[in-house]
Amino acid sequence: MRLALWQTQGFPGDVAANLAAIDGQLRAAAAAGAQLLLCPELWLGGYNVPAQMAELAEAADGPAAQQLAELCRRHGVALCYGYAERHPQGGKPYNSAQLIDVAGQRLANYRKTHLFGPMEQAVFTPGEQLDAPFEFAGWRVGLLICFDVEFPENVRHHALAGAELVLVPTALTPEYRAVPELIVPTRAVESQLFVAYCNHSGIENGLAFLGGSCVAAPDGQRLGALAGGEGLLLVDLDRSQRGEWQATFPYMAERRAELYGALTRR
Repeated sequence: MRLALWQTQGFPGDVAANLAAIDGQLRAAAAAGAQLLLCPELWLGGYNVPAQMAELAEAADGPAAQQLAELCRRHGVALCYGYAERHPQGGKPYNSAQLIDVAGQRLANYRKTHLFGPMEQAVFTPGEQLDAPFEFAGWRVGLLICFDVEFPENVRHHALAGAELVLVPTALTPEYRAVPELIVPTRAVESQLFVAYCNHSGIENGLAFLGGSCVAAPDGQRLGALAGGEGLLLVDLDRSQRGEWQATFPYMAERRAELYGALTRR
């Protein structure tokens, strides 16, 4: 699979401008032969816009999702993006990510379970479950968002359910450089899957982002990474060596699950 990651500053608070911008990125991804384009956390309306978040929130099948579905059909590229999802019972919105395929169908919609810091905890409702992986282009794919991937249990959940790839829209600031450089490759090795991690760039309403979007393979190697600026990262994912990697790093096969139950009861 050829995967594209769009690291972008975007247009905070301006959904229409972001929709206009992604048209060109989907076109570029299609021209490069990518099957899927991954965008950052809360890309659709912006991350550091807490006062506007409730106003920006939309239903999973809302107007923006319908426009994005049409763009996916037009360009023949699937899209995974972050957005503020309107709460169906009128509560605080969810920090969500969803994947729309080339036919314009929504394959998955995940609500961030591990909210990070006072702003997110004040603005969002936490998701209540880790969803099962879904099928895309012959791959088993899982969704997590930002802070979620820093907990090994979340990635292991997807690995135990058969995921081969985990997509992670994120909004990471420079002091957390260890996440794309160390933690993401570690998650890929310890759970023997690919991890794609897509961040914002630039400065959004005074909040600086690291950039550093990357894709890590099950052997711990980063197959591609960006620096701090805006860019489109293209990476080819190849499963042909998974058997060799699993033999070298046999963490999944050698697990002793009967020993670990107490860890989840603390």
